[in-house]
Amino acid sequence: MQGCSLVRLLALSSAALVCFALTARAAEEDFSTLTQRLQAGKPQFAQRQQAMLAERYDLANIPASLTAMSRGKAVQDGVRVKLPRGMTWESLADLSPQEIKNKHLWPAGFLPLPHPHHEVGGMVFPKNLITDIKKQTGRDLTRFDLDFDLPDHFLPEFPPAIYLSTRPDLGDVSQGKLVTLNNFYALFKDILNPKQLEGLRLLLTPFPQQQFNATDDRRSLQASQGVACFDCHANGHTTAATHTVGDIRPNDHRHRIDTPSLRGVNIQRLFGSQRALKTVEDFTEFEQRGAYFDGIPADAARKGINVLERGSQVQFMAEFQELLDFPPTPKLNLFGKLAPALSSESELRGQEIFFGKAQCASCHTPPYYTDNSMHNLQVERFFKQVTINGRTASADGPIKTFSLRGIKESPPYLHDGRLLTLADTVEFFNLVLELKLNEQEKKDLLAFMLAL
Repeated sequence: MQGCSLVRLLALSSAALVCFALTARAAEEDFSTLTQRLQAGKPQFAQRQQAMLAERYDLANIPASLTAMSRGKAVQDGVRVKLPRGMTWESLADLSPQEIKNKHLWPAGFLPLPHPHHEVGGMVFPKNLITDIKKQTGRDLTRFDLDFDLPDHFLPEFPPAIYLSTRPDLGDVSQGKLVTLNNFYALFKDILNPKQLEGLRLLLTPFPQQQFNATDDRRSLQASQGVACFDCHANGHTTAATHTVGDIRPNDHRHRIDTPSLRGVNIQRLFGSQRALKTVEDFTEFEQRGAYFDGIPADAARKGINVLERGSQVQFMAEFQELLDFPPTPKLNLFGKLAPALSSESELRGQEIFFGKAQCASCHTPPYYTDNSMHNLQVERFFKQVTINGRTASADGPIKTFSLRGIKESPPYLHDGRLLTLADTVEFFNLVLELKLNEQEKKDLLAFMLAL
């Protein structure tokens, strides 16, 4: 329904014309009728999404025994993507991309992951964030038309730890709390300077957004102040909140977004879903002007666009974001490599594989394990185009090389969150890069990544 514009009506495909008609219909309804209609359809789409997830993945809660995130949440163990009947990962890796494509053997969990209701899109928040924000501030980020889809055990720990590059001596400065407008000053008044404090305040301030605003065209039961940057990027990290990009049309080709962490943003050089923004200042301003409203300027004007002042507000927000650091890595030396005396044999073997046979370091270069570039994996070599739950699986195009520092704390993985565990990422890239890793090499590579 989103993304259809009168200006582009003559150029729309038949599918987009249907989208426009539905949007027009919604605009003609009063809010009560709109709410009742969308709530009535909610169970159908939730069931559709959960059936798709169960078909693709093993969703059981299987915590790794010796690995945890900064504040103790267990990392999920094992490969969760389900194989086609009769296949093993070894037998699949022995086939060429063309054979996998011709025989329809590409695992469904390696296809693009649809939004919880892809035809509608928009920001959707996990339950833990909704509960804490409502408890602290009274804001309700619940959508009446749909809920978040992935189980909590596949999400980052909540609330996440906060590490500051200016004060590594303090360790986690979150004190185990979700930082909001209610507590940020008490937590940070003796740590940040006044400009950084103001930047943090703005990152915590809710502004109108496409689904959360004060108009009748919203998806919250009560008129809403909007959303804050740190609703998605809780404590400067990520909640795995999802959205669909506003810069791709038609709707079925739009990517689901897995919210990336802001940790280590000071070493990143590409921003935005298409990586067209070159500074965090550009990205911060763009979010308020465009991304919050699905890239539709008319909606932004009608629902309450917030134009930030570049020289003070945007710069202050960016300065705080630049302070967010990766979690400590006691096993890494100054060059981002393992210190042998502190590392296991498996981790050391995994490091050799990472920089050798697996070719990971071609894109993920130390010490921060990113090359700040884009790469096209050409995953479409392995499957025929198909539309599932409103999302057409086709070519993804170039995707950003994300940093692997602290990667165990940022599930799910890949740009759309289609890979639930790090073990899934190993199997995915073993096929995509045609590496032919054996079982022990996969385990060692995983052990190395968990140490980063």
